[in-house]
Amino acid sequence: MTTPAPARTAPGPGPGHDLVLRGERVLLPGGLAPAEVAVAGGVIAQVAALGAGLPGRRTIDLAPDEVLLPGLVDSHVHVNEPGRTHWEGFASATRAAAAGGVTTIVDMPLNSVPPTTDVAALEVKQERARAAAFVDVGFWGGAVPGSTARLRALHEAGVFGFKCFLIDSGVPEFGHLEPEELERDLRELAALDALMIVHAEDPRVVAGAPHPHGPRYADFLASRPAGAEAAAIATVIEAARRTGARAHILHLSDAGALPLIAAARAEGVRLTVETCPHYLTLAAEQIPDGATAFKCCPPIRDEGNRDRLWQGLAEGTIDIVVTDHSPSTADLKALDTGDFGEAWGGVASLQLGLAAVWSEARRRGVPLDDVVRWMSAGPAALLGLERKGAIAVGRHADLAVFAPEAEFVVDPTRLHHKNPITPYAGRRLNGVVRSTLLRGRAITDVPHGTLLRRGEA
Repeated sequence: MTTPAPARTAPGPGPGHDLVLRGERVLLPGGLAPAEVAVAGGVIAQVAALGAGLPGRRTIDLAPDEVLLPGLVDSHVHVNEPGRTHWEGFASATRAAAAGGVTTIVDMPLNSVPPTTDVAALEVKQERARAAAFVDVGFWGGAVPGSTARLRALHEAGVFGFKCFLIDSGVPEFGHLEPEELERDLRELAALDALMIVHAEDPRVVAGAPHPHGPRYADFLASRPAGAEAAAIATVIEAARRTGARAHILHLSDAGALPLIAAARAEGVRLTVETCPHYLTLAAEQIPDGATAFKCCPPIRDEGNRDRLWQGLAEGTIDIVVTDHSPSTADLKALDTGDFGEAWGGVASLQLGLAAVWSEARRRGVPLDDVVRWMSAGPAALLGLERKGAIAVGRHADLAVFAPEAEFVVDPTRLHHKNPITPYAGRRLNGVVRSTLLRGRAITDVPHGTLLRRGEA
């Protein structure tokens, strides 16, 4: 896959909008429809039925096999810059995002050095991203032991919320919260109406499981049991119930926790949930021993669990699908030994998320409308990005030209991720992003992304 280039562009009929896009299949809030979309000043100025003849200085006519989508919003991306920029970086990550139809990302507070646990660290990240971003970029703050007094300042500086771990994060500079620290921070965030996003695995349950070692995926899976997720989610629910704070469960892999989540939400606990493409498209039964590109925490579970995650999406218990793009270098993935105990846990999929989820959705008879709602409108709503996530008047003209029936085989060396490691290598996927526009401008070789602040975008 390459950097998206503009679709067929022709001079417009004269004075009018900056750009008009026309297609037989445009994904509007009400569903797919033949439509024309006019853009002025980077914003969608008008949407009309196809044939209306909206005037534009430039026009893009979609091919019969193409669909115009709202740009995706990925609220879970580890960019790793500064400090671990050899793992990824703002330039490579945002180029990959654009190639996958993603027009907005929100960067996690780790695994950069320093982590985004104070305003000074946030400002360093913003400076690095400002000139390098091919898509719009926002930032999460971090909640770590001893950081309660710094949360308000980060909130006022515009982070979209705060990430915490309830288990060892894997990097020493980002410590995990004990349950009493989680509740203390939630009380602080409740006063701000700020969001806490939680890596929910219980360290006591994991400590009682077999230690991961060697190349057998089954051994690694046993080391991160489903009960660890359920126990940690119960902790989050109880703390959110007592404090009234908003909490969000990151990368849900255990479908067994869905009834617990549904019950909490039914009683009014302010809880939202995400899952990821790898949990929806891959399964433990398919993972070869030694294939450490598949290692992530929590782990990819069995096929029956995967089916129940899809059911959770259909029922609305799971709100959104985001990548948790967590790349690393080849040596950290222990590709030479295939030792799951030693390998870094993380899946790189930022460029592939839409195609992966759509391929599985298509197989299951799930419509494209649902996939885009989970990957665009849903994350935009979670973040409060009222001008993202839909093709509608007044929204940013963040758009992707997508060929849903087209196929490609994943070649890691052709991805824009800095390190060519992905569990999707060699996999045949449906759905090719042919062009991506950010605020009405084609994303090519010149970055023009904007840095986002909570409440201002």
